[in-house]
Amino acid sequence: MADKSIEEEVKIKAQQARKLAKYMSSIEDLVENQILKAQEEGKFDNLPGAGKPLKLEENPFEPADMRMVFKILKDNDCAPRWIELGKEIDADWERFWSDVDYFKRYTLMMKDLATDSPAYKRYLRKKNNFYYECRLTLDKISKKILDYNLHCPTYFVGRSNIVIEEEMAKVIAIIEEAAKP
Repeated sequence: MADKSIEEEVKIKAQQARKLAKYMSSIEDLVENQILKAQEEGKFDNLPGAGKPLKLEENPFEPADMRMVFKILKDNDCAPRWIELGKEIDADWERFWSDVDYFKRYTLMMKDLATDSPAYKRYLRKKNNFYYECRLTLDKISKKILDYNLHCPTYFVGRSNIVIEEEMAKVIAIIEEAAKP
């Protein structure tokens, strides 16, 4: 008997939610139609400040009691830890792929060497060392991304974790493709 009453209650709440969703979407459509109509009539033409940049110095979502603190930090180029980590991650990624590109160009220069020459053997040692260094760099970047995700305030600004083996497969594919005669 209790199961039936719970089931009925769920059905009633679902019906109410559907009605609310229809109401909200109809209001959204109404507002959208009014905006489009006003645009067609030219009511948004010649508004004060049109064509000028928006003033975004003030964040309407920050607590009023924290505004002064945030202003002092911003004026002194201090950012929250997660923002600094994000900048570091971006710089590390750029440096990593730049290094891969540099080694690819080195590989293109070495690919025509005889396989028994000392220069080619030195190249093979450098290539193995490069792969090792890439793995270490990817591990550091992965740890920074994890740290970033732990520090950032909301999940939707988080970054995807990297799979080191997949990234290494990309690097190896790039280098080996360049090494083909």
